[in-house]
Amino acid sequence: MNTEGATSSGVAKDGALDSSSTAKRNSKKPKYSRFTQQELPACKPILTPGWVMTSFIFVGIIFIPIGFASLFASERVVEIVDRYDEDCVPRNYSYNKLAYIQNNATNKTCTKRLIVPKQMKSPIYIYYQLDNFYQNHRRYVKSRSDQQLRSTASEDVTSNCKPEAVTKNNSAIVPCGLIAWSLFNDTYGFSVKNKVLDVSKRNIAWKSDQEQKFGSDVYPKNFQSGSLIGGAKLNASIPLSDQEDLIVWMRTAALPTFRKLYGKIETDLEANDEITVVIQNNYNTYSFGGKKRLVLSTTSWIGGKNDFLGVAYLTVGGLCLFMAISFILLYVIKPRPLGDPSYLSWNRGTMN
Repeated sequence: MNTEGATSSGVAKDGALDSSSTAKRNSKKPKYSRFTQQELPACKPILTPGWVMTSFIFVGIIFIPIGFASLFASERVVEIVDRYDEDCVPRNYSYNKLAYIQNNATNKTCTKRLIVPKQMKSPIYIYYQLDNFYQNHRRYVKSRSDQQLRSTASEDVTSNCKPEAVTKNNSAIVPCGLIAWSLFNDTYGFSVKNKVLDVSKRNIAWKSDQEQKFGSDVYPKNFQSGSLIGGAKLNASIPLSDQEDLIVWMRTAALPTFRKLYGKIETDLEANDEITVVIQNNYNTYSFGGKKRLVLSTTSWIGGKNDFLGVAYLTVGGLCLFMAISFILLYVIKPRPLGDPSYLSWNRGTMN
């Protein structure tokens, strides 16, 4: 017997087995499973012309009524918008508005009169609107200490708050940071027919913010005590969780033009009523070309006045109905069998 040949063939077989097992171990091919190969039972609908046309018609029938309902609801909202930052500057400061707002000796009181166009049922929401104010700037958004706002034990956590972190004596500022420092400080007083309208500031902030982000044991400390005052001051005897003006302001806006809730009027206003508004024009928007507006608005089931939602629903619904009608006409005028292979590019030449 040729023992050498048998031995060599056995060695060759062992080597082949070793190489194949090594190749399997080094292979990057994933382990087979029905999940990874997408072979699990699934619903795979065939998009026939009937299904497509029915779907478009269904979407159109649903969206168009929603669009009209949204537009009608938005039309019922009564809104008064008045820009006052220019009108509240005295004539002798009209060419130097920055000097007016920075001078503590100038009278910042301004009186405006607004006419109610339609009946406004309570509650009437009061907003202040700022333009060209970038609350979404990265350094501005980061300039706060959420730990400090939540607990008095974290009073000294002010690493993100510079330059409004500590006083000259290295005592922590509560609340620290540029967001709190720049708190809006214009005030509004309202009256109709010499009767003062009370402005409620309860429940103007999110409950989740009050209960989870602002501690009931945290009180303002060393706030606005420096030489440069950024905005409103806070009552040191009221915890941050109850200072709703601050909580509203600290929820930063995503866009440079935004509105924030100032308060609510719990009295109905009739059409053609004249509202006398006494404004304390304290907030400095003149240094960066900003604008200030006072907004009075009612609400509906979709919120405030907003035509975009209704227009969007009408647009999508109208397009779906248009596509459905186009497909129906195309299917009737020029029908074709479903899955006809003659329409494949590589069959067109041979089928002619």
